[in-house]
Amino acid sequence: MPDLWTSSEISTATGGTASEPFSVTGVAFDSREVGPGDLFIALSGENTDGHRFVDQAFAAGAAGTITARRVDHPHVLVADTTTALVALGAASRARTAGKVIGVTGSVGKTGTKEALFHALDRSAPGRVHRSLKSYNNHVGVPLSLSRMPRDARFGIFEMGMNHAGELTDLTRIVRPDVAMVTAIAPAHKAFFPTIEAIADAKAEIFAGLEPGGTAIIPHDSPYAGRLRAVAERYAARILTFGLGEGADVRAVDMVPTASGGTLVTVNMPEAEICLTVGPPGEHWVSNALAVLAAVESVGGDLAAAGLALAELPGLAGRGARVSVAVGAGEAVVIDESYNANPLSMEATLKQLGREHGERRLAVLGAMKELGEESEAFHTALAGPIEAAKVDFAILVGPEMASLAQRLEGRIGLAHVADADMAAQRLKSELQAGDIVLVKGSNSVGLSRVVAAMTDDKKER
Repeated sequence: MPDLWTSSEISTATGGTASEPFSVTGVAFDSREVGPGDLFIALSGENTDGHRFVDQAFAAGAAGTITARRVDHPHVLVADTTTALVALGAASRARTAGKVIGVTGSVGKTGTKEALFHALDRSAPGRVHRSLKSYNNHVGVPLSLSRMPRDARFGIFEMGMNHAGELTDLTRIVRPDVAMVTAIAPAHKAFFPTIEAIADAKAEIFAGLEPGGTAIIPHDSPYAGRLRAVAERYAARILTFGLGEGADVRAVDMVPTASGGTLVTVNMPEAEICLTVGPPGEHWVSNALAVLAAVESVGGDLAAAGLALAELPGLAGRGARVSVAVGAGEAVVIDESYNANPLSMEATLKQLGREHGERRLAVLGAMKELGEESEAFHTALAGPIEAAKVDFAILVGPEMASLAQRLEGRIGLAHVADADMAAQRLKSELQAGDIVLVKGSNSVGLSRVVAAMTDDKKER
């Protein structure tokens, strides 16, 4: 594997001093994720100090470390390791000749980022880099940047926030050639006075656009005009995507496929293409339109992107579908356990209503960080649940009390305190032929429900 960084380059980027020459092939700040040849960055946080794990990192194969203290291993000594991580990420961005894409939004960030990776990798295999997991905060973004290979043709970086001003800092490190907002929803509403304020915070991504850069905006969003007003200050070009008339990248025809996906005809500024979007649901059509806009903006291969979108793998916690044995038959579990807000809940329930099964079940966890309107947002899920013709719902967490009261006597229902109780209840309820949606905020832990049901899983 070629060198990612030499000790001399790390020293130059961070202003640190190398104890001896060394080179690394990867970067990590969690000692549990260190592999052979990695650079371990000993971050000091509120709850722990990475310097305590330097020996552990080298035992796992680390080739060097960035530290704020002298250690008995190859290292670059700096004044502050978090500042050094940001500097290393900025140096990575400065040296790349590839096109860089930044992705943010209230919903769909990670799924769109992954879809975009597959779409570009199809025609440039091994030359596309993206942030792993949901590394999208003040340390995750520079870490992802620092991992970008020297010869990457494309870099894709997810950026998140839950307070105003955070995206401004992140986007100025990423310096995207293309900046995308997937959607606006009341995620993290507890930290913002209005949804308009959330839109304004998401629009901060445009402030880091490189000269000549492109802004990509959801045409169908009520906040599209608000996003555009900010984008016009920074972008040389603005592309909108959506289903409504006037979108630059528009789905003009959608037909469900036998496999659960959608056959879509898309009008683009310079072309009309027909493709299949593999994952089910209108929200995935929207994600695919955003992907096509980005691929076109960086000069990627649209035909190859279309093929990749038809073959997208399921993402754990974000729509992966697994079959589980139930007696002599099977049930299907749709794993949406990673996150939830009112918009994403409505979208996935809508798709559940289109699924074909003997019964439709929904295990729904509380939506966190919704502030004073939390009860109203949870109660409002009654409409989408009934519209989806859910036969049995398991509601998880105290925030679901008002929804449970609203639904009582109208559908099969259980209201439980936590994910472990939800798993027990689902096991007792599940029948062959059922299709089950599992969705909630990550902190509710509904991934444990999925794990409990899919010990003998079979990917679909």
